[in-house]
Amino acid sequence: MVSSARLIYYIMTPRQEAQRHAALTLAHLDFEKGLNAHAYFKLHDHAMGNDLVQDTFVKTWSYLVRGGKIDVMKAFLYHVLNNLIVDEYRKRKMTSLDTLIEKGFEPNTGNSARFYDALDGKAALLLIARLPVAYQKVMRMRYVYELSLKEMALITGQSKNAIAVQAHRGLEKLRLLYGTR
Repeated sequence: MVSSARLIYYIMTPRQEAQRHAALTLAHLDFEKGLNAHAYFKLHDHAMGNDLVQDTFVKTWSYLVRGGKIDVMKAFLYHVLNNLIVDEYRKRKMTSLDTLIEKGFEPNTGNSARFYDALDGKAALLLIARLPVAYQKVMRMRYVYELSLKEMALITGQSKNAIAVQAHRGLEKLRLLYGTR
């Protein structure tokens, strides 16, 4: 026999189901493109990335149906996706370069601009650590985790305006450290 508390946990009213469906639909429209880009960046496989993003939304829906509460949808979706990517890495078998070349793969050597962009990004990340502590946290949330001002305000407990000012000032200090003005 199932206890009544457990039944309430799994049963949603039509209104609750509509609210959760609307929230997930909005999240899909807002974040699918970013999630796909993140998955491709981690896996270098569009098809696998798309599959993992779809699995992310399925798992999120399952969590909502079970009565779960999500405070920040974007953070939750990226957390679920990252866990799925880790699972995929654990399943993936390594292949040697010789095997890939035999199958017709040729390493691309003409991608130097992207390489320099990656190095510039890593240099900027290292420079964030040299900023005052008040700006480090905001700069990481804004440019590494790509959080919105509203999300950052919720996390820090500060107003959106205060966060925007800190982000602007941190960016100015970062530009000075980097040498571009």
